[in-house]
Amino acid sequence: MFALVNPDPWRFQLHVEVWILVIAVVASYIYAIRVIGPRVVTDGKVITRKQLWAFVGGAFLLWLASDWPVHDISEEYLYSMHMFQHMLYSYFMPALMLIATPKWLYDLIFASERSRRAINFLTKPVIAGLLFNCVIMITHIPQMVNRSVSNGPLHYSLHILVVVSALLMWSPVCGPDRSRHLGYGGKLIYLFLMSVIPTVPAAWLTFAEGTVYKHYDIAVRVWGLSATTDQQLAGAIMKLGGSIFLWTVIVVIFFRRFIGNFFIEASYAAKEKTSSSR
Repeated sequence: MFALVNPDPWRFQLHVEVWILVIAVVASYIYAIRVIGPRVVTDGKVITRKQLWAFVGGAFLLWLASDWPVHDISEEYLYSMHMFQHMLYSYFMPALMLIATPKWLYDLIFASERSRRAINFLTKPVIAGLLFNCVIMITHIPQMVNRSVSNGPLHYSLHILVVVSALLMWSPVCGPDRSRHLGYGGKLIYLFLMSVIPTVPAAWLTFAEGTVYKHYDIAVRVWGLSATTDQQLAGAIMKLGGSIFLWTVIVVIFFRRFIGNFFIEASYAAKEKTSSSR
């Protein structure tokens, strides 16, 4: 068993570095759309309402995943909360941030030829998907988890790695550069494959005998969850949370592209038939 200095899991902990990070991200975005944008965009909108709301949602999820109480409970008490935190970092927040980024801002960030070549290579579906799933597997190795939760630099480095790999993974689907997007059918296959690999560690967590992550085998239990139940809940969150979100995106893409076209073509055919019968 691991002993905790303070056994109160709900004690407030101020994370100044998190507030500095979130404020810096928000301030940088506001400066970009208020100061830089009007100089770059001479015709059209600097930012759309959809992009603005996507940024608000992404910034909120960044704060939620990184600050008290999610961060502290996930680091010290529950692996299921740790998994929930990684879901926010891997699936929800990165996608929103990419949607929030205007093309002109993306072009400015990767203005140099070398950086553009690098990002074009890293966002190739095969490369991005491989990196994302490798990071998922690495961040679930027991030794890595047990060491990272008690090692600040390693812990934050892994979070950065998770977010960066997720940004690369989502780029072929909803990145600012639409010319780099997969086709509709390609997106469906790509997202399906992204939902398959995480089921491996999820199933392992769900059916493993004994406590996999010794750091979370502690005397203080949040919500009365045992270490085994907490571990099984983490596997369920990983399997269902990520898969449900990805499959929701798949269904939306399918209906918007294929079912939508079906009704448009059916309506057009009906009009043609009506006009020809007159």
